[in-house]
Amino acid sequence: MCLVDNSDASFPMDSSFFTHDLNASSFKLALETSAQNLRYLMPSNPKPEFIFEPLYETHVQAAVLCAKKLKLHLRLRSGGHDYEGLSYVSEMETAFVIVDLSKLRQISVDIESNSAWVHAGASIGEVYYRIQEKSKIHGFPAGLCTSLGIGGHIIGGAYGSMMRKFGLGADNVLDARIVDADGKILNRAAMGEDVFWAIRGGGGGSFGVILAWKIKLVPVPEIVTVFTVTRTLEQDGTKLLYKWQQVADKLDEDLFIRVIIQPTSKTLKSKERTISTSYQGQFLGDANRLLQVMQRSFPQLGLTKKDCLETSWIKSVMYIAGFPSTAPSEALLDGKSLFKNYFKAKSDYVEEPIPIEGLEGLWEKLLEEDSPLTIWNPYGGMMAKIPETETPFPHRSGTLFKIQWLTLWQDGKVSEAKHMDWMREMYSYMEQYVSKSPRSAYVNYRDLDLGRNGRGSDAREWGNKYFKGNFERLVQIKATFDPENFFRHEQSIPTELE
Repeated sequence: MCLVDNSDASFPMDSSFFTHDLNASSFKLALETSAQNLRYLMPSNPKPEFIFEPLYETHVQAAVLCAKKLKLHLRLRSGGHDYEGLSYVSEMETAFVIVDLSKLRQISVDIESNSAWVHAGASIGEVYYRIQEKSKIHGFPAGLCTSLGIGGHIIGGAYGSMMRKFGLGADNVLDARIVDADGKILNRAAMGEDVFWAIRGGGGGSFGVILAWKIKLVPVPEIVTVFTVTRTLEQDGTKLLYKWQQVADKLDEDLFIRVIIQPTSKTLKSKERTISTSYQGQFLGDANRLLQVMQRSFPQLGLTKKDCLETSWIKSVMYIAGFPSTAPSEALLDGKSLFKNYFKAKSDYVEEPIPIEGLEGLWEKLLEEDSPLTIWNPYGGMMAKIPETETPFPHRSGTLFKIQWLTLWQDGKVSEAKHMDWMREMYSYMEQYVSKSPRSAYVNYRDLDLGRNGRGSDAREWGNKYFKGNFERLVQIKATFDPENFFRHEQSIPTELE
């Protein structure tokens, strides 16, 4: 009733409003469809009172006003990728509702002005598709996982394979539309430069509901080259990775080489395991120029013409996202994630190469675990040129690469404690080799082990790790813009520091 009274657009209740009591099966579907981490969908996890899927911007305004009036706690979800489930589970306040923006997914591309307006519920894959539909020589420098919801993706920074050339997605935002705690829709001019700064990397769920971003398109060549070269420990994998650490941030800005590291069987029939390191690259240019760059900068990888696949920018995005080579680009419109697991993740930033003995100790740790995975993403290039204070995202000059740590399992609660313990032990082992004071982390790889809001807790514990010296400015902006702390969660920006 409150939604109807506060919205000037009608909505079909049966397709936008889901409660457990009225229709348990459609409620379950609405809750679980985009949720990535199965760890937060177990029966023991708190469930929302209801889920609301707005069809129009005015519905979002009404949702904020009604939640305020009825004293309901809001959780905001665009793509469901929050690593700690903060967009669809609340453990701090159990009478909560989810506003799921997945039906607000309009995309309007204007090649003439090199820009596009994209609504928060659109997946990044859809955004890429709609750009290439209009132009084969325009792109956008954002995520590698194409089912990410663009609302939450950009608000945490949004890195991808063109970050060394153009920076983050958040570095390429021109304007935004948000709903504030009073239910008003504000653009950049109306929200002011402080809030516009805060939402480009300050993390989701703290300042308002992102309705849409106006993004700046970037030029991409007609031919983009991709490759994957895999080396095991038996193929000198440790020495090669040590070398990669020394060159990855200094390579040509058109070249991005990440390393995907995980245990693998030594042979097809063997139960004995080794470590596999896969060097996955995207180069904004043709194979001949790539081979010249590699010969000059990283000949140790032994890249050959045969390893290289020349393709279009959109197909290079799909290659890195793991689509089969036969998949048409329309597959990006599906927006479905290829990744649903029980998992725990953490992140690190590295400022000095990890020595050989450090890597060898890490291999021992990885071989102790069932299904660990770690992905190392190179920095440098444009990332080193943008000042730390330009946006809340502070991991810029001096960072060689970022590490994502993951452990995955399939049997839910049964082995959860074992895997969580392994992750924490491995993270503790790595402390000596990664950034210090603070030990930095990426806010879009949310990690509640770092700390959480609550009585007696110090938000600086986790805030400084995500935002370094930008955290106090975020707190000041929050205190002015949302003084009642309406938008909050376990790691939202607080209105004051204790």
